[in-house]
Amino acid sequence: MRGLLTVPAPATDGAAAFDPDLGWRLHHQVSVRPEPFGALLYHFGTRKLSFLKNRTIVDVVDALGDHPDARSALRAAGVDVDAQAPYVHALGVLVKSNMLVRKEIR
Repeated sequence: MRGLLTVPAPATDGAAAFDPDLGWRLHHQVSVRPEPFGALLYHFGTRKLSFLKNRTIVDVVDALGDHPDARSALRAAGVDVDAQAPYVHALGVLVKSNMLVRKEIR
């Protein structure tokens, strides 16, 4: 019974599931502040703060707007295919917290 209490409930906020083969960008209400350890992201709409803990993930987030999908941004930031898993996970967390949103299709 105790284990049942520790299972997180599924997200119901309507946030998009992260797919690295789609285009993503920073939410327009998110500000990025560079720091020696990486960067701080602050969402002015939700007042959430996120930490990017190394320069590589900062480079990936910065590159998202210039690439058609997240995998292209990862490659542009120098992340090899076999090393992408932790970065894909981090981007997924940023999507769940509404720091990243899908790019509009034009």
